[in-house]
Amino acid sequence: MQKEYKYIRYFLIFVVPVLIAYMISFVVPFFMGVWLSFCKFNTLATAKFVFLENYKTLFTSNATFLKAFWFTVKFAIVGVVSTNVIAFFLALMLTRHVPGSNVFRTIFFMPNLIGGIVLGYIWQLLLNGVLIKLFGVDITYSATYGYWGLIILYNWQYVGYLMVIYIAGIQNIPGDLMEAAQVDGASAWQQLRNVILPMVMSSITICVFLTLTNSFKMYDQNLALTAGAPGQETTMIALDIYNTFYNRTGFKGVGQAEAVLFFIIVAVISLIQLTISRRKEVK
Repeated sequence: MQKEYKYIRYFLIFVVPVLIAYMISFVVPFFMGVWLSFCKFNTLATAKFVFLENYKTLFTSNATFLKAFWFTVKFAIVGVVSTNVIAFFLALMLTRHVPGSNVFRTIFFMPNLIGGIVLGYIWQLLLNGVLIKLFGVDITYSATYGYWGLIILYNWQYVGYLMVIYIAGIQNIPGDLMEAAQVDGASAWQQLRNVILPMVMSSITICVFLTLTNSFKMYDQNLALTAGAPGQETTMIALDIYNTFYNRTGFKGVGQAEAVLFFIIVAVISLIQLTISRRKEVK
């Protein structure tokens, strides 16, 4: 009885304050945001319930949302595949006892420590320098330039982070398993396909989940690199939500509806990806 009392006391001291802070900071604002997506408002005090009017406006009078959504989908497909493929093969190379591998791991990981706004402006300067020198235009001249600029920035920022996760997964593969594959005469490709990939599937699940959610949520890099130019053609969905909420008069409710719909889309896609990936993991 005294032991149970001690656990209750610790729960009250350590868990309850954090739980209250979490409720105030995340749970309550989330449900308020869902409610506001059904309201027309400028401030909370002026919120007027309009039911599905904001969602109707979202699909009929707000073409920028669908354009931003499809641009984000195209970005996510290429971004997720490219970052994971590059990170995985870097991890393979840096687990082969390459001289100075720890130095290379540090170098590749460092871009992840830099803030997105800073990265965006750094790559804007770099890419504009190349484009102006070669073609006499900057990155906002064409949506194609902006798209591939975002892909390059995204890879440069996240490849090192994913590489560390893949390295941990590869190093956890039992040495006996690799030795058995070599004794059986398996080629390097067969070892990769039949041993390494199945054994690091849990790492792949984590990395794909992280890159998928981050690619949909990317805001600061998009703002700093292109700010949606030219003509909002490179606006990603997070930036479009911000622009709708803060920069369009009378559209705060629509912006909130975008945010709720965005949450649902990302949650559904992430759950589908996690379900499919976990089925392929080696138990």
